[in-house]
Amino acid sequence: MSDEKYPETERPPRGDRGDRGEIPMEGREGEERILRGGKGKVFFKKKVCKFCLQKLKIEYKDADVLRRFITERGKILPRRITGTCAKHQRALAVAIKRARVIALLPFVAD
Repeated sequence: MSDEKYPETERPPRGDRGDRGEIPMEGREGEERILRGGKGKVFFKKKVCKFCLQKLKIEYKDADVLRRFITERGKILPRRITGTCAKHQRALAVAIKRARVIALLPFVAD
């Protein structure tokens, strides 16, 4: 766009554009984020590793615990969703794969 259509007196400065009901909010590390809709501030709950907190041991024989970390279709859920730490996510993946081999967990959905 050329600036000839909008003289400087009619155009708002760049920082004031965007009157769409956006509210600035703070992110995880102090960075500001935009929240649309005007509902207020949203605080994200920090996910913590269940295995670290409760001192649980990951075993491939415990299919009920492992089932919580796979989808209905049999995929392993990622860390960002489950909240497990990297160390336990690796152990969890190995345990799920072992449980699949001995038919405690499905490879795919039925």
